[in-house]
Amino acid sequence: MASQEVLLAFVQAATQGSFSAAARKLGRSQSTISAAVASLEIDLDLQLFDRSSRKPTLTPAGHVMLQKAEAILAATSRLEMSARQLAQGVEPKLTVAISDTYQSYRFEAALVDFEQRYPELELECLIAECDDLIELVQRGRAHLAFAEMQDNYPPDLVTSTVAERTEIALFVSREHALAKLEHVDQQILEQHRELRLATIVNPYDSRGKGRVWSAPSYLMLLEMAEKGFGWAPLPRWLVQRYANDLLIELDVRGWPKPVFVDALWSRLYPPGPAGSWLLSKMLE
Repeated sequence: MASQEVLLAFVQAATQGSFSAAARKLGRSQSTISAAVASLEIDLDLQLFDRSSRKPTLTPAGHVMLQKAEAILAATSRLEMSARQLAQGVEPKLTVAISDTYQSYRFEAALVDFEQRYPELELECLIAECDDLIELVQRGRAHLAFAEMQDNYPPDLVTSTVAERTEIALFVSREHALAKLEHVDQQILEQHRELRLATIVNPYDSRGKGRVWSAPSYLMLLEMAEKGFGWAPLPRWLVQRYANDLLIELDVRGWPKPVFVDALWSRLYPPGPAGSWLLSKMLE
């Protein structure tokens, strides 16, 4: 049976698009990644990559095996997490990164039980969004994260959906010109400044049309909107708690939008027993 290291090398090579990129991601040499993939092909008696061009591409069999390898790695990660719990070697510090997208009553309730179960453990909570939050988990800076659901995640992360959801709507200051309109469409929105979420690690991945101001947190965008600098997509709960009735919701087709929440953790820097316990409470 292929080792976890071999499977991870294969998954990274497939998702990163090259053996060299996979090597950089895993901190290995390119020859190590190439050898691991070649050994996997021999063990499976399958050609996983077409190497006829400059950049290797997955064969049809490779696409099938990629899904299987990812499933095995996810199962292995969960198995290792359970084993760490049984070992009862509690980590000295647990760092959790959470998005301002939603207010989690489940998380608040879990912290009450967590404090009673691990009274001496240091707990650190970080606020981040989107790519910034993923980066924290990938670097091992955060052991767990709870974020707005995405379509795709890096292969070194494990995810599971939390049974909570929230809504994001468009808001503007009561003094803004848009606040005087009964209905607003996309064309009208583009005539006014958008206050847009932009991550620190990838600030240009999502660009708006027209005039844009950006910030890496929803709370900063809320404060900009309160000052009348533009309109902003904001979590409803955040506006209800912190806007002090200074913002109103715009009536725009397609809004508000439901947001589902995923729990994230790293295969390379997995949570220990305390983090695993908190994760299990969030996934109940």
